[in-house]
Amino acid sequence: MTTIFSKIIAREIPADIIYEDDIVLVFLDIKPINLGHTLVIPKEPSIDGTETNPDTLAHMIKIAQKIALAQKSTLGCTGVNYIMNNGSDAGQEVFHTHLHVIPRFPNDGSFKHAVHCEFNPNEVPIVKDKLIESLNK
Repeated sequence: MTTIFSKIIAREIPADIIYEDDIVLVFLDIKPINLGHTLVIPKEPSIDGTETNPDTLAHMIKIAQKIALAQKSTLGCTGVNYIMNNGSDAGQEVFHTHLHVIPRFPNDGSFKHAVHCEFNPNEVPIVKDKLIESLNK
């Protein structure tokens, strides 16, 4: 699959790369939420986090933590969001697994609080049982 991220990995298009190892490439987002917004992408292509090798996902979060600590120490941010959108209904736009590491600052207004759904409490045990059954397959 060819995406803008696979082209960055192949060095076919430029990116502001800040970290690279055998598993991931890390670069600054070209449309940042805040300055310093970084993307951690696996070199081995996969569409989203549900299809990515679990060891690769673990490595991605390990590197994201290092990036977040660097953002806090150098940019002075007071918080960091780790965001991975999996699928178009979750807001994914580039279909190559990627983890956003977004520095946050007081009153930056970057995100609104989530709108929580209303639910019938009687549905909770049904959903719980379905999830447990699926996990035990």
